[in-house]
Formats: sequence, C-alpha cells, structure tokens
Amino acid sequence: MIIVSIKNIQFLGIVLLGSIALSMNTPTADTILARAEQKLKSSSVISTMSITIKRPRWTKNMHLKTWSKGTEYAVAYVMGPDKDKGTVYLKAKSNVYNYLPKIRKTVKLPAALLSQNWMGTDMSTDDLVKLTRLTKDYSAVVTGSQTVSTRECYEITLTPRVDADVLWGKLVTYIDKKDYIQLKTVFYDEDLEPVNTMVASKIKSMGGKILASKMVMTPTDKPGHSTTVVYSNMAFNKAISSTFFTKANMANIKP
Repeated sequence: MIIVSIKNIQFLGIVLLGSIALSMNTPTADTILARAEQKLKSSSVISTMSITIKRPRWTKNMHLKTWSKGTEYAVAYVMGPDKDKGTVYLKAKSNVYNYLPKIRKTVKLPAALLSQNWMGTDMSTDDLVKLTRLTKDYSAVVTGSQTVSTRECYEITLTPRVDADVLWGKLVTYIDKKDYIQLKTVFYDEDLEPVNTMVASKIKSMGGKILASKMVMTPTDKPGHSTTVVYSNMAFNKAISSTFFTKANMANIKP
C-alpha cells in the first residue's frame, strides 16, 4: 500500500500549477517571430552605416547611405572609400542595377545576385530583406533558449514551407525575451549543414525603435572571413516617392 500525505499532494499540486502557468506565459514561436518582425517592418527605412569586410590578407571599410521601401525596393549609395564614392545600387522588385559614376553608366546586374554575396560581403540581399518575412516563409518551433549578447533569448528552429522561395534549408534564430530583437541566426544549406552565423549586439534606440545597431556575419567554413555592419542612425516611415527607386533616377541620388 502506498500512502501519500496531504503535504505531498499539496506540493505536487503547486508544481503542476507552476508548470501550467509557465507554459501559458511562454508565447508560441509564431507569436515571438511576429513581434520580432514588427520591430523591423516599416513603410520605409533610411539609414547610414559602415561595413567592414575582413579576409585573411586584407580588410575593406565602406560607408553607405541606404533607402528602402517595403521589401521590393532598395537603394544603397556608397559614401566611401573615395575610389567607390558615388556608386549606387538599386533593387527594384526582381531587377538589380549598378550606377558607376566614373563612366556615368548604369548596368543591369543578374537577378541571381539577390541570393549571392552583396558588394563583396558575406551577406546577400535576401539574408537581410527576408528576415522580415520569416513567419510567411517558414514553419517555426521553440526549441530551447540561449544567452546572446548578454540577453536571454528564445531559440526558434525554422524549416521552409513547401511553397516558399528561400535559399536556406533551415534557420535557427535567437530572439531576446525582453525586446524581441533577433540577436543571432544560424543559416543552414539544403543538406542541413551550417553555412553562416549572424550575431547582433549594441542595442540602442534608433528612429524611435529599440534595435541592435551592430551585426557580424561569419561563414562557417572560411576561417578569417567576416562582415560587420554598424548602423549609425535609422529613420522609419518617411515618405519616399516611388520614382526615387528607378533606373532613371540613379545618377541623381546623393546622400
């Protein structure tokens, strides 16, 4: 005969209620992603940034001003170094153009560049743009937690939806539990091998939003390679004419 005391029953009840409360207080993966995406979404974004590309034998620094409208339109103006100053990149839906000021010529680039390394960095345009549409392209599950950049984060594993047009076979992203900022993402190929890891830090207020101002992308199998992006300022929801994001306007763009 097993005898259970009243105190043990009370203790078990408290543990059970605590577990239920904990599960009720933990949001679903889709809810966490939606809150994180909402911080990045805007009708438009204007930003200035510095990019540092590191390779085993050299380092390159660039300064850019960028404009974007939704996920379909984006412009990047190179402010430095001097030899590249005035170069403009335009993404208009599936079209990509490059304006070269020294020869005053605009060149249409292959659309495949959207999924390839952008301006010699370790990042693609898709890496940055599609971080705002994870709930649309992936099925998500909370698979754990981890401390990233001194913040406690939800670990969320994402697998592509059947009809999603995405490059990666899987993503594991870490979103902090306080401000719902994406602080780390590991990108996996179709064979589910890790390819790149992006870590964000230096959280501050920019344009009225609490965001990470620094991102470092590190390839898994390329020792000594990395790309660091540091935003100095950002402005959201500013009115930008659609004619700004046209091939005809590229030569007129100034920081």
